[in-house]
Amino acid sequence: MFGRDIGIDLGTANVLIHIKGQGIVLDEPAVVAIDKTTRQVLAVGEEAFRMVGRTPGNIVAIRPMKDGVIADFDHTEAMLSHFLTKINAKSMMSKPRILICCPTNITSVEQKAIIEAAEKSGSKNVFIEEEPKVAAIGAGMDIFQPSGNMVVDIGGGTTDVAVLSMGSIVTASSIKMAGDQFDLDILNYIKKKYKLLIGERTAEAVKVEVATVAPNDEKREMEIRGRDMVSGLPQTITITSTEIYDALTESVNHIVQAAKNVLERTPPELSADIIDRGVILTGGGAMLRGMDQLLADELKVPVMIAEEPMHCVANGTGILLENLDKMSNRKIKI
Repeated sequence: MFGRDIGIDLGTANVLIHIKGQGIVLDEPAVVAIDKTTRQVLAVGEEAFRMVGRTPGNIVAIRPMKDGVIADFDHTEAMLSHFLTKINAKSMMSKPRILICCPTNITSVEQKAIIEAAEKSGSKNVFIEEEPKVAAIGAGMDIFQPSGNMVVDIGGGTTDVAVLSMGSIVTASSIKMAGDQFDLDILNYIKKKYKLLIGERTAEAVKVEVATVAPNDEKREMEIRGRDMVSGLPQTITITSTEIYDALTESVNHIVQAAKNVLERTPPELSADIIDRGVILTGGGAMLRGMDQLLADELKVPVMIAEEPMHCVANGTGILLENLDKMSNRKIKI
């Protein structure tokens, strides 16, 4: 196929790829398994994620993306190249054009690293766009009118908050407080209270199954297994949603404060629009129970969860791919 246009949501936790005319064709964890001795890549994506916490000493499963930016350039390039090959995006005749998303506050050096990784993995042209803008478009918001729209995109590594109007970001904030931090909070809480060591995957399962940030939510329970720090033996405990609420409160308050800070810097006319239109929640963190109600109570504006919160950025890239030729001024040369 000639001249494929591809949109990539290069997330800290997951990579989603959207091909123009086909929709989302790939949704896999942003994980690479490598042999520490030879530095050879053994597995990427879903296959590598299954190895997390379950590998011998010489094999390690790493996340090459951290806080929305590249932490390990070579392995990010290898991961992108693997995914592009998997979806048959590269051919002998032509290279794809790629639209890739990044957090709002990353530096020009970090932007160039993302672009370079995409180019080295086999792209002809790389376009870059800010994540909350793309998420808002993917959530169905009409951000190209002269009216205020607010989006809170809670991903794996970062939470991006932005007010948009006339197709651009008016005020924004990006904080390194999101889904991965929630997992860490749960892990540390259980370690401190129960002297039980659990893995990242167990912490994530607890977040999905029982976690809540609403104080009056219905009580849920879950059995988890780990290693007792005192005896060193396997142990099973029962954890409740009330306990997880306590574990997450501090981190969630940072997100609430970031949203308040953005609203405080927003011009009054746009603030009035947001009262009418409300705030849209996107990203995996939007599915945390009670997050929409908590933000609505704190911000005093309606808050709604997007229809497919985890796919908003990828769907947004699909819409922008239709107008990629008009975005030539957004291309950044290295």
